[in-house]
Amino acid sequence: MTDEQGEHKEPGRRGEQGRAGGEPVMGSAFTPPEGVPMVVLPPEGALWQDRMRTMLRMPSTERPAPAVRHPATTVSVPRVLDLTLRIGELLLAGGEGAEDVEAAMFGVAFAYGLARVEPTATFTLLGISYQPALTEPPVTMSRTVRRRGTDYTRLAAVFHLVDGITAHEVSLEDAYRRLADIRRNRHPYGSWALTGAAGLLAGAASILVGGNLIIFVAAAVAAMLGDRLAWLLAGRGLPEFYQFAVAAMPAAAMGVVVDRYAHWIPGATGVQSSAVITGGLFALLPGRALVAAVQDGLTGFYITASARLLEVVYLVVGIVIGVTLILYAGVGLGADLNPDQALRAYDHPWVQLVAAMVLTLAFAVLLQCERGVLVLATLNGGVAWTVYGVLHQQAGGNQVASTAAAAGLVGLFGQLMARYRYVSVLPYVTAAIGPLLPGSATYFGLLAVTQHHLSQGLTQLTKAAALAMAIAIGVNLGNEIARLVLKTPGPPGPRRAAKRTRGF
Repeated sequence: MTDEQGEHKEPGRRGEQGRAGGEPVMGSAFTPPEGVPMVVLPPEGALWQDRMRTMLRMPSTERPAPAVRHPATTVSVPRVLDLTLRIGELLLAGGEGAEDVEAAMFGVAFAYGLARVEPTATFTLLGISYQPALTEPPVTMSRTVRRRGTDYTRLAAVFHLVDGITAHEVSLEDAYRRLADIRRNRHPYGSWALTGAAGLLAGAASILVGGNLIIFVAAAVAAMLGDRLAWLLAGRGLPEFYQFAVAAMPAAAMGVVVDRYAHWIPGATGVQSSAVITGGLFALLPGRALVAAVQDGLTGFYITASARLLEVVYLVVGIVIGVTLILYAGVGLGADLNPDQALRAYDHPWVQLVAAMVLTLAFAVLLQCERGVLVLATLNGGVAWTVYGVLHQQAGGNQVASTAAAAGLVGLFGQLMARYRYVSVLPYVTAAIGPLLPGSATYFGLLAVTQHHLSQGLTQLTKAAALAMAIAIGVNLGNEIARLVLKTPGPPGPRRAAKRTRGF
């Protein structure tokens, strides 16, 4: 292998190797003597996420030229960049990681013949720059993401569209048409279905931490009331901080009511009022935003990761304020909220396994997942809870380590399912981590603070933060392991996602 001056270079390396006589060239002190390893590009026909992610990590001057499938037709550069930004906006607004957003944006531009493209994704701003040649000025466009919401059905549709574009099956005009159809598509579940799912999630979570049928009903009613209050505030345009604070209050209030008046209900002696509040917290904890934040941080997108972590902090603070205000009022009214109730939590493994799967199913509905995804996501949540229960409850392992191991399997199986269906991994992962969220640790930390046990409260809240980080890191590690060990599909034959890209 020779460079432009005919000098020999080691194959598979880039960098100066030296001149005649073995003397190093100027600047070799700043380059490893053996050269810099070249980035190996996945073969044609590999998943577009893998191929575009690899190309993004290469210098723009070393990327291969895009394949020209229709030499006679020319595309408008501004329209391609505009389409790229619109696709990136839907992905970023749907909670996709910054790396995958940039890979999708680069894949769209590259498929339409733009090679020297540099996409940029931050928390609320998308940018893209295209330089036709080294001697020409770049064309730069940007787009602000002003509204963000969770709709994994729309996210899957955008992934199918990008898959068709990168496979050169969708023209520019067809891409615009299909993107408009995706934007106009209604959510698969209405607002009242989401309210019912929130109640089911809270009820299942209360069973998960040791509640009974009465606690299930109380937690479900409280969560549905909180959800409707949040919808009311959202319709008035109040920020999410206040929505979360108000949505957390009914669950805390229901826990106080159950503690004070449970003896009036036949058969309700000894019920766990803490399970009601814990169930309500499960429905509100921002697990989706946390996983996305840690994923961005681990992949080097520190600005976006910091912004998303700050969002998580604000939402959690809103929950803390809502719950703490009610707990203070309840303690002042004589409610005997006992932190020792946590010791009776894991008594019925099989019942709790079913509860974990029901919780995952409800969480998937709240995330607006496709109906075909619900079963797979539910099974993934069952696997997560089984692994956690075996490692922590049966084997007596560390809770944080057990949570990380269970989350790692969630990420691994989620990546397998996503690659099989050529879609985003989020629908298969985000709902499945629901049973692992630290709802009980968060509640008992807040309860200890309201009872003026600051040391115990800080210990519990630190434990909740450690569990949350273990979930996010475990999911990301599982994703990376799947990418490392899985072989990408080869070039021959049509790709199985090609037919599914039509019809949106």
